[in-house]
Amino acid sequence: MDYQALGHGGPTVSAVGLGCMGMSGSYGPGDEAESAATIKRALELGVTLFDTGDFYGDGDNERLLGRALAGRRHEAVIATKTGMRRGGDGPPRVDGTSSYLRRACDASLVRLGVEQIELYYLARVDPAVPVEESVGAMSELAASGKVRFLGLSEASAETIRRAHAVHPITAVQTEYSLWERHAEEAVLPTVRELGIGFVAYSPLGRGFLAGGLHSAAELVENDFRRFTPRYQGQNLARNARIVERVEELAAEMGATAAQLALAWVRARGDDIVPIPGTKRRRYLEQNVEAASIELSSDQLARLEAAVPEGGPAGDRYPEPIMQTIDS
Repeated sequence: MDYQALGHGGPTVSAVGLGCMGMSGSYGPGDEAESAATIKRALELGVTLFDTGDFYGDGDNERLLGRALAGRRHEAVIATKTGMRRGGDGPPRVDGTSSYLRRACDASLVRLGVEQIELYYLARVDPAVPVEESVGAMSELAASGKVRFLGLSEASAETIRRAHAVHPITAVQTEYSLWERHAEEAVLPTVRELGIGFVAYSPLGRGFLAGGLHSAAELVENDFRRFTPRYQGQNLARNARIVERVEELAAEMGATAAQLALAWVRARGDDIVPIPGTKRRRYLEQNVEAASIELSSDQLARLEAAVPEGGPAGDRYPEPIMQTIDS
């Protein structure tokens, strides 16, 4: 495993991290025993960056990660997120108020079983609250020692600049993959200019780029991907054909489609850290192997040619969640 600094002055983390959201129900039923074993196996393989959020499984994901890392927390860089509140069966609602962020941080510390959160993200920018107010509250948490580094998730370039002027932002987390490249327009150039690290979530397109999916019926009933446009109707059929081309290239190169997709993200810059999510050890091991795959310029060109300009068909989230993106 290679390691790199996350932004200027940020923590040193593994070249590939582990996204833990799917361990707590978003992609079907969880398996706590296997998830805990996956986290521990990640440590054995040299993974140090573990990503969670206080609204994943209504806090269960933080509890799971805290238990799995018990006795070994010094080996991990724990990143968690706040600013999204669960309420009933609907999507989380954004809350970037100072009072909520302070309460949420205290609750996360308890669930994780730590005295300090290494990297604390504002999960979404609250349109009703100036980002300066939200980041100001998080800056107070850093000053008190409850948080070490601050981050933003799905923030626009303009918002990143405003936040960074209040308190140094260490990392920006945004969806980024072979077929979700919106960050290249303004966010990536901005974070590179400011010396902020970039964390790529869903680098496998929520599992689509791993291949093998041809019908939403193959997903369990409570898998939220069933409700995303890319997994529905003609969109899914078109996207499955794109992935088939990626699978063909991967077979030629002696890798899996998932490994090829991760290798592509790694090739976009040594300042980018992908955090593929999985709740199973066998997929974790394949993802970690991808960190050592180096693609030639010809392979990169062929891979990008396999994915049409504009990426896949359909939005990446249902409309209510798309409205939370600070674009």
